[in-house]
Amino acid sequence: MQRTTEQQEQRPGPSSAVAAREGSRRLPALAAAALLLAAPVCMAQAAATGPGIWSQLAALLAYGLQSSLVLMAFVLGLLIWQRRAQRHIAWLLVLMPGWVIMVGLAPLTPWPAAVAVVLAPWLLWCSIHYLMRRLRRRDRRLHRVLLAQALLFPVALLLPVPTARVETFALWWLGAQLLMATAWHVWHLWQDMFLPTLEERYPRQDFAVSCLLIGLGALAVVAAWLLPDSGLAGILAPLSLLGLGLQRVREFARALTQSELQVLQGELHLQERIAELERHFDQLAEAKLEQVTERERKRIAADLHDDLGAKLLTIVHTSESDRISTLAREALEEMRLSVRGLTGKPVQLLDALGDWRAEVVSRLAQANILAEWKSPAEDIEHTFPARAYVQTTRILRESVSNIIKHSGATHCVIGCSAQDGYFSVVIQDNGQGIPLELEGRLDKGHGMASMKARAKQMHGQCLVESGPGWGTVIRLTIPL
Repeated sequence: MQRTTEQQEQRPGPSSAVAAREGSRRLPALAAAALLLAAPVCMAQAAATGPGIWSQLAALLAYGLQSSLVLMAFVLGLLIWQRRAQRHIAWLLVLMPGWVIMVGLAPLTPWPAAVAVVLAPWLLWCSIHYLMRRLRRRDRRLHRVLLAQALLFPVALLLPVPTARVETFALWWLGAQLLMATAWHVWHLWQDMFLPTLEERYPRQDFAVSCLLIGLGALAVVAAWLLPDSGLAGILAPLSLLGLGLQRVREFARALTQSELQVLQGELHLQERIAELERHFDQLAEAKLEQVTERERKRIAADLHDDLGAKLLTIVHTSESDRISTLAREALEEMRLSVRGLTGKPVQLLDALGDWRAEVVSRLAQANILAEWKSPAEDIEHTFPARAYVQTTRILRESVSNIIKHSGATHCVIGCSAQDGYFSVVIQDNGQGIPLELEGRLDKGHGMASMKARAKQMHGQCLVESGPGWGTVIRLTIPL
């Protein structure tokens, strides 16, 4: 037999879930209709069985089973209507009313054996098709053989053979075919339990339930062979059909639950992907902004160096006034520092310390202040970002300017250290300190405020400690 994959038989989606919930509201009406349809047949059977209590109980049981079969057929029809991918259940749906007609209506006709001979091959055809389609298998040759058999059996009624013998032959012949089909079905279910992937593997619990339900059908065939007058076949067969129908409804509900869970997981995954894309977009936007900013910085730095730098250098060399020449030289140094910060090239911390020491000691010496520079005890291999180098240089310049202009100091100690991921500079003088009337207003002046603001831009801090008569201490701490 050729095995084919039915891609349309997928798990139901959210729309199917809504439709199934809407359809479930119609079940009470369908149940009432099923009872009304099955009631006349079962009442007629009860009347034909006689007044005995066991006969009445058998008729009541037959009424309940046949009513349940009709109701289950309605439920399966509703399931197929809501989910077209479950069309193969139609074979089981046809079996249920077909059994009710053959068992319930045939005894009420003048030719019960003839009705059974005509209907039984078609019911066998539906049974084998359901078992095959349940495993997603098809066989066109077997389909043609079963169809030809269903068409030829009514012809046997025209032969000069008693109808009872034809009915007995049909019972044994068709029953044997059904037993072989059920054995083939169980064997393939057993093989499907050991498939390599978990998605394809048939669950062991479902295998046990399927074997039980199919076994009831097989027992119904054996009971019809060995105990034809006991009525066991009329009880076991509908029980098997009802169980198979309930199993299909249960599988549909389980697939519906899994589908809703997958939709929820898909929504969560989609939200994660959207958040990831947003983060990626923000990173690209920041990178693009940084590129544009860096390009603009380099342009401004080039303009300053080529235009303003050249003019300041001309003033330094051509001015006849020493004051103007000095101011131009200071402006040129400040411009070069700004250009260095704009170019973005990192500076080795050792080189920066050398530049700062030379500038600070030179300026303090010019103001007749003894400068004592204390470098770190060990060599430092860290680098300073260009912007951090510029901001630190300006803080040191502002500190030295305040010492020269306001402190009246004769001695200044500058200590540098780098440890625990931080770079620290401590500047202490022996000047007169900050007067009491200015206490609490150290941030009011432009110089102090700019120093603290520059330190904050580098995610560091600049603290000022002072008192009349014991000088001023400036502590700058920034992360490396």
